[in-house]
Amino acid sequence: MNRLDAEQIKKQGQQVLDIEAQAVSSLKRSVDDTFVEIVHAILDCSGRIVMTGMGKSGFIAEKLAATLSSTGTPSFFLHPAEAIHGDLGMVQEEDIVIAISNSGETDEVLNILPVVKRIGAQIIAITGSLDSTMAENADYVLDSGVKEEACPMDLAPTASTTAALALGDSLAMALVAVRDFEPEDFALYHPGGSLGKRLLLTVDDVMHVRERNPVVDQETTLKETLFKMTSTRMGAASVVDESEELVGIIADGDIRRQLEKSADLLTRPVRELMTKDPVRITSDKLAAEALKIMQDKEINDLPIVDEEDHPIGLINFQDLLKAGVL
Repeated sequence: MNRLDAEQIKKQGQQVLDIEAQAVSSLKRSVDDTFVEIVHAILDCSGRIVMTGMGKSGFIAEKLAATLSSTGTPSFFLHPAEAIHGDLGMVQEEDIVIAISNSGETDEVLNILPVVKRIGAQIIAITGSLDSTMAENADYVLDSGVKEEACPMDLAPTASTTAALALGDSLAMALVAVRDFEPEDFALYHPGGSLGKRLLLTVDDVMHVRERNPVVDQETTLKETLFKMTSTRMGAASVVDESEELVGIIADGDIRRQLEKSADLLTRPVRELMTKDPVRITSDKLAAEALKIMQDKEINDLPIVDEEDHPIGLINFQDLLKAGVL
């Protein structure tokens, strides 16, 4: 085994990055009129985008199918070897098949092209060989050719697969831009992720974590208010007037701090100690908005009110964290 010293290892690693970076940079040539036509063809497609490729190109195709699907372009990966044994039944006339092959001569991919053509689906080739069989049989061709692989032996697919991935990503992101795809749309396809929780989860969703709403009249004594907060296991209570409209909020921390100053505090009405006209939020607002308010105001509890300013819930900072709203 040839053991390289530290500097040689670093040099080899940097050389690989240089080669791949140059390969990606050179792809700007492929973002041309044909690229625009492909974007329009995909936008006009009433079916799905079928990504296919064999070996390392297959892994790239599978990743791009996931990227397209998560950004508003329905797509799936079709393994070319499985396709010729029945899976071609998933391809419909209104679909577009995007095939990836650096050489453009991958047998498994070439074997399915005649059937795809017979079905009537359009074919887009991403290949490094513009005069290949795959390119000649495609409706559109994207040139992903590279000068060299990053492999020292110029054998293992490295720069070529990076180029195909980058070109596919540029296509997907062009579609995002044309569609005016918003973060909320992205979150719709990622409801389990942190982005989905930030953009889809509402105050109402988090409010139902506890289903507790401690509310007291402003003339209620602090002692009774403490009992109310304890029974609901909430660290605060909303305070209302005779019209049941929110006029204040009181937290257990407020009471504890004042107990040191006055022994008869517990017999006094809550209005003397409450925070008047507190910040509040409605249940239809995003939970992320509630979190921002609480962080900005440095508070742990936030009253939730209806259209008539009646308190319908109380949201706690810990409830937001447990719900994954970060």
